[in-house]
Amino acid sequence: MVLGGLLVRHRGLLAVIVTCGLLAVYPASVTTTYTIFLEPWVALFCLAAAVMVFHGDRLADSRRRLVWGGVTFGFAGAIESWAIMPVLVVVLLALPKPKKAALLAGGVAAGFLIPVLPFAALAPQRFYQGVFSAQLVRYHQVRVSVWTRLQDMAGLGVLHHVSHATIALAALALVGFVAVTLAAASLVTRRPPPTLEWFGVLTAALVVAVFMWPPGFFFHFPAFLAPFLALALALPASRLLTASQPSAARLGIGEATRWIAAGLAVLVTAVFAVLQARSETTLTPRVPPAAIAAARRVIPPGACVLTDQSSFTIAANRFTSTVPGCSLMIDPLGTDYALSPGRDGLHNAGAVPAVAAIMRYAFGHAQYVWLAGTYNLRRIGWTPALRAYFDSNFVKVRQDSKGDTIYIRNGLHPR
Repeated sequence: MVLGGLLVRHRGLLAVIVTCGLLAVYPASVTTTYTIFLEPWVALFCLAAAVMVFHGDRLADSRRRLVWGGVTFGFAGAIESWAIMPVLVVVLLALPKPKKAALLAGGVAAGFLIPVLPFAALAPQRFYQGVFSAQLVRYHQVRVSVWTRLQDMAGLGVLHHVSHATIALAALALVGFVAVTLAAASLVTRRPPPTLEWFGVLTAALVVAVFMWPPGFFFHFPAFLAPFLALALALPASRLLTASQPSAARLGIGEATRWIAAGLAVLVTAVFAVLQARSETTLTPRVPPAAIAAARRVIPPGACVLTDQSSFTIAANRFTSTVPGCSLMIDPLGTDYALSPGRDGLHNAGAVPAVAAIMRYAFGHAQYVWLAGTYNLRRIGWTPALRAYFDSNFVKVRQDSKGDTIYIRNGLHPR
């Protein structure tokens, strides 16, 4: 939020309020602040890069800023591939000045390759499978509807039972607002949009288009859209407001228009804040505090715990182990995707030798197994042999109301 405000502060109060306000209350941005998803981090580094790359409305003249901005964009890409979208847009905008484009591209390459190359060099095939093919190929993945995507990207994800007409109107209102203010500001000023404005609008449009393409879509994806949607809304509107001030002044409402526009932006932000607060009051933890407390009593500190839901062991302070040989696997589903590639436990991931080997090792060294209801059927690469080993070597200790179950190895005794 602070970086968004720094990026647009030269445009005045309205731009800062809209940008910071949207980043503060946009549902996906709020939701991902208490998760371990990557979107908030890649958005953070993209905004930091934009602050370095842009000086006011145009690309910076400083070579140092361009290079380090490119490096920061590249590092964002090392976190998650979504960063390629703002990178493509900013390099495209820099092409009329080839030296700037080259500095940016060089910085991006360095920022991406330096942290990534060691992993790619150590295991090139696994790197390709885990980072690329496993992300592009997901067997039997059900396609998420257009309406769900539009609802989440339009910021209506906190509302339930929203009609398709409402979603369509909200999406059209956002697109229409950007298009009208962009065109009107250019007509009034008789100048095309400046570079920063194009960056926000084009990146937001590209992100939306890309989010509509793959079969899968998750609630945390729009957190990456948030900063660019904020720029696309704030920058054309602030430019139009500034350009219309002389006309407004002649009518005696020059200064008032600024405060009216800012007040409306604050009002809209407040409405979204109330909606977000109301939705959060109904949230309940996936694992109740009583279940976490019970798990802490059952599982001793430092024990080797295998789980398909790492947040369980993190919440219970049983994430780390002091047991020699304990598996380091913390994401069985990601392991399935990376080693199969693209298959999960429900689609024969366990039949892949690499998946079968790593699962067998993990279960073979575990002292406790904490499984999340029926979700584990998709996350664990179960095979008949692995199931037989598990049933022969582990017994149930406790199960909570959600079906989450803790098992202990035969011969061990819970505290």
